[in-house]
Amino acid sequence: MNIVQINATCGVGSTGKICVGISDLLTQSQTENYILYSSKGSGYELGISCSHDRYLKIQALKSRLFGNYGFNSQTATRKMITELERIQPDIVHLHNIHGHDCHLETLFRYFKKNQTKLIWTFHDCWAFTAYCPHFTMMKCDKWKTQCYQCVQRKEFSWFLDRSKSIFEKKKSLFSGLDLTIVTPSQWLADLVGQSFLKDYPVQVIHNGIDLNVFQPTESDFRGKYGLENKKIILGVAFGWGKRKGLDVFIDLAKRLDDTHQIVLVGTDDNVDQQLPSNIISIHRTQNQRELAEIYTAADLFVNPTREENYPTVNMESLACGTPVLTFRTGGSPEIIDETCGSVVDCDDAEALAREIVRICKEKPYTQEACVKKAQAFEQKERFKEYIELYARINAAGNQAD
Repeated sequence: MNIVQINATCGVGSTGKICVGISDLLTQSQTENYILYSSKGSGYELGISCSHDRYLKIQALKSRLFGNYGFNSQTATRKMITELERIQPDIVHLHNIHGHDCHLETLFRYFKKNQTKLIWTFHDCWAFTAYCPHFTMMKCDKWKTQCYQCVQRKEFSWFLDRSKSIFEKKKSLFSGLDLTIVTPSQWLADLVGQSFLKDYPVQVIHNGIDLNVFQPTESDFRGKYGLENKKIILGVAFGWGKRKGLDVFIDLAKRLDDTHQIVLVGTDDNVDQQLPSNIISIHRTQNQRELAEIYTAADLFVNPTREENYPTVNMESLACGTPVLTFRTGGSPEIIDETCGSVVDCDDAEALAREIVRICKEKPYTQEACVKKAQAFEQKERFKEYIELYARINAAGNQAD
């Protein structure tokens, strides 16, 4: 069996690390495999670059000018196809292919012509919309029937709204494939079932984390910041804004008394200008161990995300023994149960504040229960599910032959 994964990155970012994790397991089982990628560079020996960052910036500019997101980058796509022709994989596993690194029509016509066996992991909703990877905050459901007059168009195109034609192109190109869809959350699987991709088989394979890194880790964090007698309310995000609930933490800083201390990780100078003085801002951690120390020191991890698939930060917190409180959005609630966390309705700031006070006072969730729940997030076990899926699809194909 020979597997090729295609992703925007290789070993960089969440999807790039997933690709490498799967590749390492395939290599351990002596399965030939490669990763075709387009940006950020990679020293991974099985990674094959099909583009470079300067080229992608030009393609992104073209997309902004002409509104044809997903239908540029023909040179990079031809390079992908050249590599596929050389490798002749039994299965192609797609991940994130919407980083301006793929000409959809060229690539998917190739897949149809060659009857390529495909697995496609959806890390967001982009495959079944015209432009949008997320649409929850906009309360838009046009994707169920026909995208048009896109309410988020300006994020993707400066001048032209081609959402209707792009939606129709995707719908046509993504039909008639030998395709199995994978989603990290049941929430996203349910959305696929309401889209034009509803007739394809869908399997849920949750994302995972490295439990050798994320585990209860003692430190002097409380002493360093003078928080020995405080209830630490932690938020972690990369790209703070309304989507991640930055405004919610600003509101919580007014609602909670001074026995509670909000700590935000992943901020920057711009975010600092928006924060009140009673929120501790940490721009970045030195490494994942330091992040594990902060998770461990916290009394409660709060994730007021408004759009989410299956947030890694929830898993990391639980693995470090800290319970999670989240909005009822996307796949975020799927990560916790009654032993390790709580859920409130999205944007119900009053309920969120009440629940923070209750959890910090009553301590209904133990470190042991959180760590036990986190055992289900071991990343190698989740990657093994992909290996098993490859084997099933390959065996089915051999029987058909």
